[in-house]
Amino acid sequence: MSDSALTIGVLMPEVLGTYGDTGNAMVLRERARRRGIDASIITVGLTDAIPRSLDIYTLGGGEDTAQALAAEKFRADPGLSGALEDGRQLLAVCASLQVLGMWYRDARDQRVEGMGVLDITTDPQGHRAIGELVTVPLVDGLTEPLTGFENHGGGTVLGPGARPLGRVVAGVGNGTPLGHEAAAEAVDGVVQGSIIATYMHGPVLARNPQLADLLLSRAAGGPLEPLEVPGTAALRAERLDAAGIR
Repeated sequence: MSDSALTIGVLMPEVLGTYGDTGNAMVLRERARRRGIDASIITVGLTDAIPRSLDIYTLGGGEDTAQALAAEKFRADPGLSGALEDGRQLLAVCASLQVLGMWYRDARDQRVEGMGVLDITTDPQGHRAIGELVTVPLVDGLTEPLTGFENHGGGTVLGPGARPLGRVVAGVGNGTPLGHEAAAEAVDGVVQGSIIATYMHGPVLARNPQLADLLLSRAAGGPLEPLEVPGTAALRAERLDAAGIR
């Protein structure tokens, strides 16, 4: 974090902003400001150079054509890879999770090379996972169930360099690609280096303030003051109930 402000990037919302995931940056900014931390959002478009120096980067979902444009951009622009080398925090949701992997195969069975910063591959799973998704987190610093809304047709397989964000208790999560044997335990998301990725929309940080604060504390380089936002607990209880989790 710079001496004066926390900088939060929204990358290419015109192609990775289909499901309202740009709201994640707004949640981060607001939770920082309520603690007296100056925070600003920087939007980086598809034709803009990606700055290496932002504190947190956020990526959202998108459809096949938009997703392919994002993959091409990340392969060509060194900004994000440089930021990750520097340990900058990155939150990726759904399509951008797939784009950060080694490769993914889209609904037309076209294989698209990814950015290669996550040790994952994604193939179609033969059906679309749509609905509430709830997981038990598998990351230090997270103690509350994670909730979100999933809407994807891909099944993601983690390689040895990656680990899951959470164990699925409701919904599909990473799923199982066609032709693959289902894993013994269903999981969602990917954690590798300074990247946290998930299939949860919502926006995921509005529904999971503890996850938002984990990203903020890592970017700030230390623990944060407790923060209570009215309505957050009620929203979480409602979403858990909708998924049949009590």
